[in-house]
Amino acid sequence: MSSILVVIEQREARISRISWEALAAAQSLGAQLSLPVAAAIPGAQTESLAAELAGKALAKVVRVEHPLLSAYTPDGFTSALEQLVRAEQPGYVLFPHSYQVRDYAPALAARLGQVLIGDVTGIGDGPTFSRQLMQGRLNGAYRHSGAGPCFISVQSGAFHADAVQAGSAQIALFTPTIEAAQIRTRPGEPFRGSAQTVDLGSAQFIVSVGRGIKGAENLPVVEELAAALGAELAASRPICDNGWLPMERQVGSSGQTVSPKLYVAVGISGAIQHLVGIKGSQCVVAINKDPDAPIFEVADYGIVGDLFEVVPAITEAVKAAKQ
Repeated sequence: MSSILVVIEQREARISRISWEALAAAQSLGAQLSLPVAAAIPGAQTESLAAELAGKALAKVVRVEHPLLSAYTPDGFTSALEQLVRAEQPGYVLFPHSYQVRDYAPALAARLGQVLIGDVTGIGDGPTFSRQLMQGRLNGAYRHSGAGPCFISVQSGAFHADAVQAGSAQIALFTPTIEAAQIRTRPGEPFRGSAQTVDLGSAQFIVSVGRGIKGAENLPVVEELAAALGAELAASRPICDNGWLPMERQVGSSGQTVSPKLYVAVGISGAIQHLVGIKGSQCVVAINKDPDAPIFEVADYGIVGDLFEVVPAITEAVKAAKQ
C-alpha cells in the first residue's frame, strides 16, 4: 500500500465541487495511514486544471491525456484509468460519487479484480469506510481485504471541500494507449438533472422549511429570512411533495445532500431521511415548537418556539445588524 490516488472529475473545464471533497477525504486518509496522495485528472488539454491542483498538498498531479478523453465515455475512461492504476500501483483509489463515476468505476474496479465501496460517508480507524443503509437508518462499516487497490467513492457533502490542504505538487504526464475502435459509445450531452436545477450542494447558507409552515401561503415568512441572510431556500420532502416548492429544492436522502456553513431548519421535525442530507453542515440551527423533535439531536443551536414568532424576530435582527 504505497500511495493514495484520487481521480478528479471536471465539468465545463472546471473541477467539480465533489472532486474537491474527494480530495479532502484522500488527504484525511493519507494522514491516517502516512501515505502520499496523488491526484489524476483524465481528459484532453488539462494543463490549467492540473496547475490548479498543483497548488494543493499532493505528492504529484497526473495529467491523464489523450484526444479520445476530451469527452467522457465509459470505455475511454475505464481503459485509461486501468492503465494508470496498473502503472502507479496505488493502495487506494478514491473518486467523487457522481453520475459519471457510478457509470465507469465499478467496471474499472472489476477489471482489477476488486469491488467499489461506493457512497462512503466517513473514514474510520483501520481504515474502515462507512456507508449508510436503508435511507440512513443504519450505518455499515467496510474494510478492504486482499491484494490489489481499494476503490472508494465519496458521497457528496460527506467531506468539506474547504478542508483541502494547500501545498505544492509536481505535474506529470501519462499518455494511455487507446484506440478509437475501443470506444463503443458516442458521447452525448453531459447529464443535467433539469435546466432549472438549484445547486444546493454549493450553497454556503441555507434556510430550509418543513411541515411546521402549515401552508404554502406562509412561505414568505421563511423566504424573507433567506433573503436577509443571503441564503438559498430549501425544504423537506413533504413541502416538495405538496408542490409548495419545486423538487429541486428538496434536501434529504431522496433530494440533495448539502454541506453549507449555516443550515437553518424551520419547522422541520428531523426525519432520518432529512438528517442524511444535512450531515455535512458546519452549523445547524433548528427552530421547532416541539422540544422533543429529532432535529434538536443534531442541531448546534436550537430554539423551541412558534416559528411564526421566532422567524420574523430573527429576520428583523439580521436586517438591523446589516444597517
